[in-house]
Amino acid sequence: MSYTAQFAQTYTQAREMFLEAADLAGADITSFLNDCGKAPDGGELRTDVAWIGPRDAESVLVLVSGTHGVEGFCGSACQIGFLRESILDKAPTGTAVLMVHALNPYGFAYQRRVNEDNIDLNRNFVDHDAPPHNPAYDELHAALVPASWTGPEKTEANRFLAEVAAEHGLRYLQESITHGQYRHPDGLFYGGTSPAWSHRLLRTIVHDFLIGFPRIAYIDLHTGLGPRGYGEPIFRGGLDSGALDRARAWYGDQLTMSEDGTSSSTPIIGNTASLVARELSPGQELTAITLEFGTLSGAEVLDALRADNWLHLQADPDPELAASIKLQIRNAFYPSACDWRSAVWSRAKEIFGQAFSVARPVVG
Repeated sequence: MSYTAQFAQTYTQAREMFLEAADLAGADITSFLNDCGKAPDGGELRTDVAWIGPRDAESVLVLVSGTHGVEGFCGSACQIGFLRESILDKAPTGTAVLMVHALNPYGFAYQRRVNEDNIDLNRNFVDHDAPPHNPAYDELHAALVPASWTGPEKTEANRFLAEVAAEHGLRYLQESITHGQYRHPDGLFYGGTSPAWSHRLLRTIVHDFLIGFPRIAYIDLHTGLGPRGYGEPIFRGGLDSGALDRARAWYGDQLTMSEDGTSSSTPIIGNTASLVARELSPGQELTAITLEFGTLSGAEVLDALRADNWLHLQADPDPELAASIKLQIRNAFYPSACDWRSAVWSRAKEIFGQAFSVARPVVG
């Protein structure tokens, strides 16, 4: 079967393909119903969890797709490819794999990066009793969310953002926007005021499936940042001081960090890996990365996010404009070009193989 067959067109199709591949691979499957709504075709919204390998494994590779909804198309394709090609067979003895398919099924189904509450799930894993504040975002909010998506209001908003970038630099603008914010529910990168459904579910998954295993490699699959078709491994931490050294040993010089400026991602707060690190037991070894596949330029991706956010706020949008925006957001996070998809799958296999180093602990 061609690799292109693992790239689905809808959430429902992706889920069916994942479940079929997981079943054929002999996985144990657990499904969780998101009761916040239905898929566009009327079907259920579910997050599916597949366990493959020994229950007494020494090492577990965790692959998560759909943290950012629409980005789940790519992550799902990588998970399906992993299952269909029996990649676990190449892992050392004593290794298991846990796949979380469509952590944010609503965003996946509706081709939005956020969830049913306009929450960016990867900014939701914070202390909501004392949420961090991002004053730089406050200054940009009105321009990021203009009242109209066409005409002078949009032009003026773009002019303001361009001036900020010219004065402070593009990196400053990116970090101000993407760092995470907790005061504008109608805005971008909104982290919410309480744990979202997917947040609570991930905590359950960690406790039900991961507690007690000595070594865990964690990969959260994303799209939208970096060079087109390239998969960038971004360090997201661990439980011990040796996590960074391990990640560098596994993924080599291509490993990046948001905090030291080497990554296409600026520092963010409240990501999924931070919850995993908090919920695991003392003594468990966690090595976590985001695998980020580039699509379009940063400016094009931001424009798509702003357009999708604007569309979400409209009660009765123009149908043609709405269709154009939905195509724009899909292209920004899930390109249809065969060369992009080929590069994604080739790179994913490489990174998965490197992650199996979790089963080869370094002896001091």
